[in-house]
Amino acid sequence: MNRIKQKLQEDKKILSIYFSAGYPNLDDTVKIIQDLEKSGVDLIEIGLPFSDPLADGPTIQESSSAALKNGMNTALLFEQLKDIRKTVSIPLILMGYFNPVLQYGVAAFCAKCEEIGIDGLILPDLPLDVYQREYEPIFKKHGLINIFLITPQTSDERIKAIDDASEGFIYMVSSASTTGAKQGFGAEQSDYFDRIANMKLSNPQIVGFGISNAETFEQATKKAKGAIIGSAFIKHLTANGVTSIGDFVKQIR
Repeated sequence: MNRIKQKLQEDKKILSIYFSAGYPNLDDTVKIIQDLEKSGVDLIEIGLPFSDPLADGPTIQESSSAALKNGMNTALLFEQLKDIRKTVSIPLILMGYFNPVLQYGVAAFCAKCEEIGIDGLILPDLPLDVYQREYEPIFKKHGLINIFLITPQTSDERIKAIDDASEGFIYMVSSASTTGAKQGFGAEQSDYFDRIANMKLSNPQIVGFGISNAETFEQATKKAKGAIIGSAFIKHLTANGVTSIGDFVKQIR
C-alpha cells in the first residue's frame, strides 16, 4: 500500500511540513528530511523550486529563489534523494509547478519518483481534467498519488469531482490568498471548514496556508485530518539554519 494511504489510516492528526529543496543551503535537503522524521513529523512536502511561483507568499517565494540561486534543479534534487529510503520511512511528496515536470518529461519524472520512493505529487497548476485525460495512467503506473487542491471558492460540484478523482487526501487551502503564516482563522475559514466537513467526502482533508503554531494547527485540525506548515518552518530555517528543527516541531504539538 502507498505510504500516504497507510499514514492516513493512523488514528492521529497528521502534521505535514513543507520546505523548499536546496534552502537554506544547497545540500541541506536530506538532513532536513531526516530531522523532520526524527522530530515526529508525519508527512513531508519537498518543494521543487520554480522561477515563477503563482500561489506562493513572499517567504516561500524567497526560499525558492534562493534555492535556485544555490543551484537547485530537478535533476539535482533526484540525485540528492536517491538514497533517502535507506534512512527515511514516512511519506514524501514532491510539490511544485507542472512546468519543471513537463520539461523533465512526465513519464521520466514519474519513473524517477518511483525509483527514489516518492509517494505523491502536488502540482497546483495541473488541471484535474488534463491530468485525467493525459497523465493519470502514468502516475498510477508508478504508484504516485496526485493530490488536488480546493479553496473556499471551489464549488461543491468541483469538490465532488476532485473527491472522486482522489485516492490519498485533498489539500484544503484555508483561504483564497497566497501562502503565509497567519495568526489565526476567522469566521469565514470556520464556515468553510464546517462546509467541507458536512460534505462527508470520501477522502480525508489536510489543511494548508496559514498554519504556523500550535493554536492554528489545532484550529485547522478540529474537522480535518491534518495540517501543513510551510512559511513558518521556512522562517525558522532562515533564522536558525538546520540545527534546531526538533525545537520547531515541538512548538506545534
